[in-house]
Amino acid sequence: MLPAVPLLLALIAPPGVIIDHHPSATRQYIGSPSIAIVPGGVYVASHDFFGPGSTQSTSAVTRVFRSTDRGRSWNKTAEFSDQFWSSLLFHRGKLYLMGTTFEYGRIVIRQSADGGLSWSQPFMLTQDAGYHTATVPFVEKDGRLWRGMEFHPPGRWGFFQAFVMSAPAASDLTDPVNWTMTERLPYPAAEAGEGQHWLEGNVVVDRDGSLLNVLRVANIEKAAITRVRNGRLEFEGLIDFPGGAKKFTIRYDRKSKRYWTLSNPALSEYPMSAKDPASVRNTLVLMSSKDLRHWKVERTVLSHPDPIKHAFQYVDWQFDGNDLVAASRTAFDDDQGGPPRGHDANYLTFHRIVKFRARR
Repeated sequence: MLPAVPLLLALIAPPGVIIDHHPSATRQYIGSPSIAIVPGGVYVASHDFFGPGSTQSTSAVTRVFRSTDRGRSWNKTAEFSDQFWSSLLFHRGKLYLMGTTFEYGRIVIRQSADGGLSWSQPFMLTQDAGYHTATVPFVEKDGRLWRGMEFHPPGRWGFFQAFVMSAPAASDLTDPVNWTMTERLPYPAAEAGEGQHWLEGNVVVDRDGSLLNVLRVANIEKAAITRVRNGRLEFEGLIDFPGGAKKFTIRYDRKSKRYWTLSNPALSEYPMSAKDPASVRNTLVLMSSKDLRHWKVERTVLSHPDPIKHAFQYVDWQFDGNDLVAASRTAFDDDQGGPPRGHDANYLTFHRIVKFRARR
């Protein structure tokens, strides 16, 4: 006979495949979902823990999982400290995990030579602390590898200073000497005309070949576009972007010649969407754009009628042939009463969007 708890979880499980579940009673919540595909069709996923019961402020904990059957089942392969807000990257035969040591900590990177089964020690890329990021994409251009980051000055949440890091693509990514940073740019509130802060930038290559950093904006459903030029960021402007008040990941698809993302639009049917769009994360949509400035909702991927305690958020994803594969920080019912709010996720879940390019 099956034990009672797994049976209850099976009856009220969230959509997708459960990679990890952590009860909310621990006051440790699942954050920073990331996913990568390594040779052999193996998927690797990771997440960290945040919340008052976690060690996010001193030495954050991250878990790593692998799937050898295209996401149908998962096994934990690693758990370590000093790793937070981290992105997985498979690059030139090695798997990397790059983020910060803790909330506003130092920038740190690890590497794995066996597809996530074992990991190196942490390599510190900065001596100072105060850094912020999320599971954002890497882009290779002009012989360098690029990614977005932010610096958070002392004080209350917000006022992030955006910048972009880069290293020679063929260099040792664990050596801090190889990394450079652009100048930091605070949110240009007066020039933008609306919005409060920006964060969690996506480095992408524009249609004209220039390098952009596209950022989430608090607390409006827009995104900010900045251009990387001469070692600094230049603010281009705000664009309409459903879900722009929350973290999103943008990647370019050569086959469709479009940019794609998964985002959480704040739907007008929920009263809280007008006053606090960043908190509305119960709907996940697939969007695309030809030019990064005009976005179209292609389809709804996941949705729950309750925006208070349910969320499919911070979704990281990869192209996998005709499909997209994704990892979600998911807040959903469980046998212990579910999460206290949508923000405080109790699951890491895997999802496949079959034939994502097909128009509906």
